[in-house]
Amino acid sequence: MSGVRVLVGTRKGAFILTSDGKREHWDISGPHFGGWEIYHMKGSPADPNRLYASQSNGWFGQIIQRSDDGGKTWEPVGNAFAYEGAPGTHQWYDGTPHPWEFKRVWHLEPSPNDPDVVFAGVEDAALFRSDDGGKNWQELAGLREHGSGPHWQPGAGGMCLHTVILDPKNPARIYTAISAAGAFRTDDAGRTWKPINRGLRSDYIPDQDADVGHCVHHVAMHPSRPNVLFMQKHWDVMRSDDGGDSWREVSGNLPSDFGFVIDVHAHEPETIYVVPIKSDSEHYPPEGKLRVYRSRSGGNEWEALTNGLPQRDCYVNVLRDAMAVDALDPCGVYFGTTGGQVYASPDGGDRWTAIARDLPAVLSVEVQMLR
Repeated sequence: MSGVRVLVGTRKGAFILTSDGKREHWDISGPHFGGWEIYHMKGSPADPNRLYASQSNGWFGQIIQRSDDGGKTWEPVGNAFAYEGAPGTHQWYDGTPHPWEFKRVWHLEPSPNDPDVVFAGVEDAALFRSDDGGKNWQELAGLREHGSGPHWQPGAGGMCLHTVILDPKNPARIYTAISAAGAFRTDDAGRTWKPINRGLRSDYIPDQDADVGHCVHHVAMHPSRPNVLFMQKHWDVMRSDDGGDSWREVSGNLPSDFGFVIDVHAHEPETIYVVPIKSDSEHYPPEGKLRVYRSRSGGNEWEALTNGLPQRDCYVNVLRDAMAVDALDPCGVYFGTTGGQVYASPDGGDRWTAIARDLPAVLSVEVQMLR
C-alpha cells in the first residue's frame, strides 16, 4: 500500500484527508458539498478511485454522490429509493401507527469485490442494494417485511438502519442494525431475515429481553472471523461468537458502558476499541476526559488510551460511524468528534494526534487504502 485516505462526513460538508504510509503529514481537501450534511462517505475496497457519499438537507432532501477519481470530482447518481410493496406502518412511541417514510441514507457499504455493488441503510429502517454504481436501487424488502417490523420504534436519532456488515467469506450473509429495533442477519442474500438479539437486555423497554426493540448503536466485525461480532449498545458492550445467535456482555472495567462507536484492530481480531460516553442524557466523556479504551482480550479487560488526547474540559461526543482503522502495519486508528477534531493513532492507539481541527461536527470517519 502506498498510502491512506480518511473520508470525513460532517454537518456542513465532506473532507478528504490523505497521507503516505508513514501517516505523519496530511493533506486536507474540502469542504465538498459545503453546507450539506454528509451522513456517510465510504470508498470501495475494490477500486480506490470509487467513493460514495450520502448528502442530505432538510430543505432539498437526499442525494447519493459518486466519485470515480478519488474525490476530485463528483456526480449525483440514482436517488430513486422507494419502499417496495404496500406502504404499511410501524409503531410510534405512543403506540399509534406511523407510515413508512424515506428520510435519509445513514450508511453506505460498498462490496469488497465489485465497485459497482453498494448497499444503503436508510431511515425509516430499510436496506437497499445497487448493482450499477448507485444509478438504480432495489429494496431488500424481506427485512422491513419481517413479522416484527410493525413494532419497530425510532431511537432518539430516528428509526435508522445504520450498520451494514458484509460477510467476506459468504456473500449471502449480511448483518444489519437498526435503532431502535436491534440487530438482524440474512443468510440468503436478503430474502429472509432473523433477529439476532438473544442475550441483549434493555431496561428501557417493557420486555427487557424481547426479540426486537433494543437500541443497538454499532456493530463491528473482523473480516477473518465473520462469526465474531462486537456491539456497542445504548448501554453495554456485547460480544457474539456465533454470528449473533447469542450475546454476552464484555463491558468489564469501562468507566461507562454507554457509547456509540466500536471497532476492531486490523491485524488483531481480539483487539477492540470503544469511546465511553457518560450517559444517554450527557453525551460527553466521563470527567471531561477524552479516552479511547482498548481491550486486547476481546472485552472485559480494558485500558485507557490517553496519550495526545485532551484530559480536561473536553465535552465532545463521538458518533456511531465516526471511528475506523486502516490496514497498514502497525494498524492506524482514527476517530472524529462533534467538536470538529479528527484524531489519528499510527500505532494501534498508543499515541494520538489531531490530524484535523475546527471542522464542522463529525458524523462519520472511514478509511480507504491507496495502492
